[in-house]
Amino acid sequence: MTDPVAMGPDAPLRITVLGCSGTFAAVDGACSGYLVQGRGTTVWLDAGPGTLANVQRHTTFADIDAVVISHCHPDHWTELPVLRNVLKYVIHRSGVPVHGTAETLAMAEAATHDGLAPTFDWHVISDHATTDIGALRFTFSRTDHPVETLAVRIEDTTTGEAIAYSSDTGPAWSVSSFGADIDLFVCEATLTTDEEGLAPHISAREAGAMAAASGVRRLVLTHHWPGGDVEAQRVAAEATFGRPVELATINERFTL
Repeated sequence: MTDPVAMGPDAPLRITVLGCSGTFAAVDGACSGYLVQGRGTTVWLDAGPGTLANVQRHTTFADIDAVVISHCHPDHWTELPVLRNVLKYVIHRSGVPVHGTAETLAMAEAATHDGLAPTFDWHVISDHATTDIGALRFTFSRTDHPVETLAVRIEDTTTGEAIAYSSDTGPAWSVSSFGADIDLFVCEATLTTDEEGLAPHISAREAGAMAAASGVRRLVLTHHWPGGDVEAQRVAAEATFGRPVELATINERFTL
């Protein structure tokens, strides 16, 4: 499913869902993971369980320019040690940039018997950090979650178009921390309306209200708990967003 023509230097910014289950993978599913591509740049954003199999549908390991991990909860990063083995022992690639929190680095190091380097070149990121990866600019904002968790804004530096990704968050964080002009917001919607406040996450109703208040143009709900009613979540988000809402599904691609 790799599309080499669309990945040329003029390719628009897009995000492909590799996994969208929260906490654990649904049957035939995968946890959090996305492939962000644009202007010839390919970045794997979050690498939850099951996403390594799915990333191969859309790109090759040789074409991944960098990996970005939002936080250390295992449903967002635990394919990293497996990716490291692929790069080190199968395709013999080293120096692949990984951008992640210090907590995630410590856990990933502990999961390998001889360390991440030189296969990975780790860059510790934190609140307000900004880094350019190819033609894409990544900006980070700490969310409302029990561990250091970083939402991500990805900007096409050619057009100024931007995607935002909430990662995991409670209601005390808002995508407005990234400013205006978010064209597409991929936002967690873990809880039902009745569950609001019971866990450090937000509901679809809250996601829609946040996106509307921040002037987001398109809203995609993700981080679905397996067994939940995703259609009911979409309806709840539309009621507060005030326009159609989309659902993340594996292999779905959203293009600006």
